[in-house]
Amino acid sequence: MRDEIAVLIPAHNEEKNIGTLVAELKKKYMTVVVVDDGSTDKTALFASENGAFVLSHGSCRGKGEALKTGFRHIEEKGIPAVVTIDGDGQHPVKDIEGFERAYRQNKRAGMWVGKRKMKSTEMPFMRRLTNVGMSVLISGMALQWIPDTQCGFRLIKRDVISSVSLKTSHFETESELLIKASWKGFRIASVTISTVYGSEKSKIRPLADTGRFFTMLATILCPALLKFKR
Repeated sequence: MRDEIAVLIPAHNEEKNIGTLVAELKKKYMTVVVVDDGSTDKTALFASENGAFVLSHGSCRGKGEALKTGFRHIEEKGIPAVVTIDGDGQHPVKDIEGFERAYRQNKRAGMWVGKRKMKSTEMPFMRRLTNVGMSVLISGMALQWIPDTQCGFRLIKRDVISSVSLKTSHFETESELLIKASWKGFRIASVTISTVYGSEKSKIRPLADTGRFFTMLATILCPALLKFKR
């Protein structure tokens, strides 16, 4: 699996965890790509020192832009699949094994999304409520059930990346990818992962990112409805 799956980490000011994370990933994966999204700390340096291939944005352009930069690199390299994982240590590297098993066993799916345990965990109540609500909404638009649409821990085949044109730039890009991949006919499956909440702080800005999310929905839904009416 070392050559067949790359690991992509979009990162902004993650010097606390990025070096350890990359070092652990490099024990198994040949290609670990860190997209440094305008960090003002030593994220890029620590990632590079531990073996990652680092792509840098001169300024912070958003998680979606970091993902798109990484996806383009994966496409150019011709790697069949990519695992996306956050740089804050919230996603245990050992959980990638579950994605690998699903990738080998389920040839029909184009993407696998991590599914966190919502009940009896340290996940804050409001985040849990938001995750459930968003999963119901996005699943309805995608026309297939995706239990944890807000999880950024995913395995994505290159065919999906090549087929979907992403227009957004921030956290809403992950939802845009789910919806558009579904509309392209790709099946999206789930993999159970650990639920880890430590001292990390969410970079989501509730008002701004909620507004971006609904703008994204309107942007992709309106053309689809107009096409359907014709």
